[in-house]
Formats: sequence, C-alpha cells, structure tokens
Amino acid sequence: MEQLENELNQRVQTWLQGNYDEETKKEISDMLESGRFKDLTDAFYRDLDFGTGGLRGIVGVGTNRMNKYTVGIATQGFANYLTKKYKGQSIKIAIAYDNRNSSKHLSSICADVLSANGIKVFIYEELRPTPILSFAVRELGCQGGIMLTASHNPKEYNGYKVYGNDGGQLVSPADVEVIKEVRSISDVDQVNFISNADLITFLGNELDEVYFEKIQPLSIRTDLGTAKKELSIVFSPLHGTGITIVPEALLRWGFTDVHVVPSQETPNGNFPTVEYPNPEEHEAFEQSLALAREVKADIAMATDPDCDRVGVAIRDANGDYELLNGNQLGSLLVYYVLQGLKDRNGLKENGFVVKTIVTTGLIKDIAQYFGVECFDVLTGFKYIGEKITQLENQKIFLVGGEESYGYLIGDLVRDKDAIISCTIVAEMAAWYKSQDLTLLDALSSLYNKFGYYKEKLISVTKKGKEGLEEIADLMNSLRQSPPTHLAGLRIATVKDYETSESFDLINGDKTAIELPKSNVLQFITEIGDVVSVRPSGTEPKIKFYCSAKHIATKGEENADEILETKIQSLLDDITGKQ
Repeated sequence: MEQLENELNQRVQTWLQGNYDEETKKEISDMLESGRFKDLTDAFYRDLDFGTGGLRGIVGVGTNRMNKYTVGIATQGFANYLTKKYKGQSIKIAIAYDNRNSSKHLSSICADVLSANGIKVFIYEELRPTPILSFAVRELGCQGGIMLTASHNPKEYNGYKVYGNDGGQLVSPADVEVIKEVRSISDVDQVNFISNADLITFLGNELDEVYFEKIQPLSIRTDLGTAKKELSIVFSPLHGTGITIVPEALLRWGFTDVHVVPSQETPNGNFPTVEYPNPEEHEAFEQSLALAREVKADIAMATDPDCDRVGVAIRDANGDYELLNGNQLGSLLVYYVLQGLKDRNGLKENGFVVKTIVTTGLIKDIAQYFGVECFDVLTGFKYIGEKITQLENQKIFLVGGEESYGYLIGDLVRDKDAIISCTIVAEMAAWYKSQDLTLLDALSSLYNKFGYYKEKLISVTKKGKEGLEEIADLMNSLRQSPPTHLAGLRIATVKDYETSESFDLINGDKTAIELPKSNVLQFITEIGDVVSVRPSGTEPKIKFYCSAKHIATKGEENADEILETKIQSLLDDITGKQ
C-alpha cells in the first residue's frame, strides 16, 4: 500500500510540477487541500488503456481521465505509430466528434497534434455520427481516423476511438502497437501540440451527399413507395448526432411521416431528459413512446449519441409499444435481408453473416436456413469489421450485428451503422405492414420456424480501482472453480477465450478456440444454453449474458414463461458466485 501511495504521489507531483496548464494544476491542488484522496487515487492510479472501444473514461484531470494531455499523449503515440508504419508516405487522418461537452475541444487537440507531426488532417466542422467517420476514412483514402465519443455512457464520460485504413476500429496487432507507442511517451513534453494549420482541412456536408447516394443500393425491396409513405415513424437522437443525418436519410428513402421527439432533438452533452443516453434502456424511450402514442406511430426508433446503435419499439395489437431487445432486432434484420435477397435472386453463394459470441444463436440458425455462412467473433464490433476486411476479396458481407443494438447491412463502412440500420428497419416495418403484419408478428413467425430464443444481460457496476480488483477476483474464481451445474443443468462445455481453450466436461476433451485471446468465459449446458461472463472493455462493469432456447410442443403457449424462468435461474446461479 505504501508503494502504491508513493507511485500515486509521484504521478500527482509530475502533473503539479510539469508542463501542464495552470487550470489543471489548480484543480489538482484543490483536491489535495480538500483531502479528496479517493478522487485523486481514481484519477491517477493508472493510465487509460484501449479496450474493445478504444480510450474511454471520465472527463477531468489525471492520467486515468479524459483530458487534453491524455488525449494528446494517445494522439502522439498514434502519430508515432503512423509515421513508422507509413514511413516516407503521405499520411491522411479523418477526425469526427459527437455531442459530448468536451468532444469538439478534444478533437481539435487531436488535429493539432497530428498536423504538428506532419500528418494531413480532415476534421468535421460540426458533429457527425461514428459511421460517417468510418465512411470518411474509406472515401478519402485515409490511413486512419479518430472518433471522439463515449457512445451511450453518462454525461461525465468521453472517449477516443482509433480507426485503421479500412475504416474499422484498430484490432491486434495494430492496437497493441499503438499502445506500445503511447506508453513509450514518458513526459508530456514529448507531445507536439503546436498545430500546422496548412495540414488541416475542415469538412462540411460534402461527404454526406456521397454517403446518401451510396446507401441507396442497400435497399432490399425497392417497390414499397406507398407502404413507406404510410409508415408512421417516431425518431429520437437522444440529444446526439443522429439528428444530423437520420431524418434526412429516412426522407430520401421515401419515409415522409417521420416525427422527431422535440425535447431530444437538439444536441446536448448534458443529456437533460435521460439519465443514460442508451437505447437499450427503457427509460431512454419514455419520451419517444409518449409521442408515438400521440401520433399512433407504427415504430419508434432511438439512436445513441454517436449514432452507431439503434433501439426500436413496435406498436402491438393493443396500441401499446414493445421494445425489442438487440438480439430480436438483429434476428429480424438478418432474416429480412436474406429473404429479400433470395426473393430477387440476389443471394450469392459466397455471401456471409457475422455475429459476436454473446449474440443469439437464432442468427446462426437463420443463416444456415438460407445456406449462408455465419461467423462468430469476439465481443466488440471491431471484430465484425475485421472479419469483413479479412474476407473482402473472397466473400460478400451481407448483414451482421451484436446484441447491444449494433448492426451493419452491406460493407460500405466497417463499424456498426445506425443510419443504415434505421433505413432498413423502417423498410422492413413497411414491408410487413403492407402484408398486415407488424415486426412483432414477424418475430413470432421466426420463433415458430426456428424455436424460441430468449436472452438476458445483467451488468454489475464496480467503480474505481477497488471495483476493477473485484472484477478480476471474480473472473479468477470462475476460472479456478467453474460451476458444474447451472439451473439444475449439467455444464457440458467451458470455453475460456483468454487461454483459447474449450473444455468438454463430459468426455474430457480439450480443443483450441480459433479466435484472439479475450477475457471471456462461456458455460454451455448439456442442452445448449449459454452463459457468458466478461468484464466490459469500455465501462467499469462485469457483464453476464445468458441465451436459452426452447422448442415448443404443438399447442404450447407458454414458451416465453418457460424460458424466462430458466434464464433467470441460470443467471441467479452464475451471479451468485460473487
């Protein structure tokens, strides 16, 4: 403990005595003088690291916070990596940012540092969604990109996502190499903050027009003119970047009855109407549903602040609304895309689908039904993007996604895209409505065809240094003493993605997992239910995912209740090991 305190004190003194601005030093001094030692510990006990979503943390002073200096160091490290990788070449980087209070300021820091290192920068003048940044990297022929966003995190957070030349988030070994460069910077004086204005170009809406043109061919059914006009849509950007492009995209696709939630229309980094700007949360949909009931909308859609994820609520037969979970919406999208392509003879033999290991198995069932290969990748959309790039010249990516409301149709970008998703979801709803069906009817049809699936996610927050230690202890405990039964069912297989080993507990076999190493454990029961445990790469949380399947017998009407009971028992047993 004394050593930790000495290390902490050394970190604090470095900032107090180093080349940091006076405002930063005053804030640190105020924390010292007021005895806010826990705040100081959380702010300085470590350096922010890249997780599945890049750099993300609370905005403030300190090595473990998002600020001018941590972002500057990360950008200098990225610049060093780029100049080594593309030695002797002209390097271009695109930068975009969301509506977070500090995003525009931090994006300008990134532009300053990159240009100071002789790198050409294309930076948006105004906020833009994450998928537009991915598109810009590809369209402008950049070697990489930076997106300033904390996605759906609370207002105290901001983040920094780094992209490669394919428009996808960095994956191994590139992310490891960037971190190595970042960690090699031992002093803030090694960061060049003096910008070169001649190397900075500001982007307006010129690339938006190109994007609008290029997403048009992604339409699955082009003969829905009247049906599109008759579909009533409520949309909320949750105070975020979705407002800059989603309503216009819907209009250009022929959807004219679109109602934007007035109280959430204006970008605002304080998110005044929601505690968490997360479309996975029912609370974030309250104002959307209020408007939907008023206008009797067919569907309500909400995108997260950087507009890479979308949640959808559907009006049911009683006139109320049901919020689909990410697995349900993803399954509907995969079926709609594959069936639509098949109907127009556009389903190619070399087409493929990608999902993450914690996303519903229903997607794989659907892909197999259509004779389409389905790949599983690690959690984090960057791995879906990586798979698309790996197979770019061999196969055609059709559709894919993850349970946390992130989807992509077509390979125009290399990150989840809520803009494209909104247009396809609306088209899908219009198609089913033209047949007197809702998306809930379509989902019921999937369950009847492939079996009933139910998924549930529990996230347990563990804040600060102590929280991270608790999460590490829990993962170690599950590895050293894995459960033999869950919900009264025998565990047949344990998959440890950190050791890349799968253990068959029935016959004792051990096989290799052909995926990159990741701190994830999966427990699979003898009848195929899956419980996955993983620490979040972007938040101080440990997540427990459960997926269960039930084949209903003829005339059975309580499949959902049966699954709910089973899934709750599975989760109670696994979380009870805390």
